[in-house]
Amino acid sequence: MTFREKLEKRIAATGSNLCVGLDVRMDKADEATKRFIIKVIQETAPHAAAFKPNSAYYEAMGWKGMRILSQVLKEIPSDIPVIFDVKRGDIGETQAYYAKSAFEAYGVDAVTLNGYMGRDTLDPVLKYADKGIYLLGVTSNPGAKDVELQPTSGDRKVFELIADMTQASPQVGLVVGLTNAAENVLSRTPDVPLLIPGLGAQGGDLSALKGSGRQAPLLVNVSRGIMYHQENCSFSLMAADWKLRIQEALR
Repeated sequence: MTFREKLEKRIAATGSNLCVGLDVRMDKADEATKRFIIKVIQETAPHAAAFKPNSAYYEAMGWKGMRILSQVLKEIPSDIPVIFDVKRGDIGETQAYYAKSAFEAYGVDAVTLNGYMGRDTLDPVLKYADKGIYLLGVTSNPGAKDVELQPTSGDRKVFELIADMTQASPQVGLVVGLTNAAENVLSRTPDVPLLIPGLGAQGGDLSALKGSGRQAPLLVNVSRGIMYHQENCSFSLMAADWKLRIQEALR
């Protein structure tokens, strides 16, 4: 089963487009931290279309952090896709080893990639034909305007050059940040799988998704809004609430 098939099957089974970000702020890479992440996974799994750990939070704690990552990944039910948020972008052997790390060492289903070094950065990753790729298209940070939203020749934007690379495989999608997902961005974005960060703590507006009519599978990521919410309720209730909000926005 390919990543896209697995994702589409999960969305159909749960009615959810919620991607739960596992971006844990670790003070210590210890057993208590591991139990906290596992608790988040267990409580949110019924409402999750996918999980997305960001490697930086684990790398920052050295080998102990990466050991925790490896351990908690094993706690994710096998029918739930895992996207490894690493934003790798390199060429040749280096990119091949990044791909080997993600898909063989950690066993994830998809990765985020930075395609700004060119089309050949995808080739080593595409060799894993059943795995998924999300290229950075229009990210959720204010600096997206510095490069990604700049015009090129004609009336095209830089991110559209990256979007062209998605035609390499049905497994290739785009990252489109909700905070920058204006109509003139979504209308220029091909109907490919989208990973949409920027909801919750970053202040993205779900109304940007209304009426988009996209057919390819779409994931809306929430990290801090679930893991570090202020409300006095469980991770499960927070995930269920975000799932419902996303459903309503996509109708």
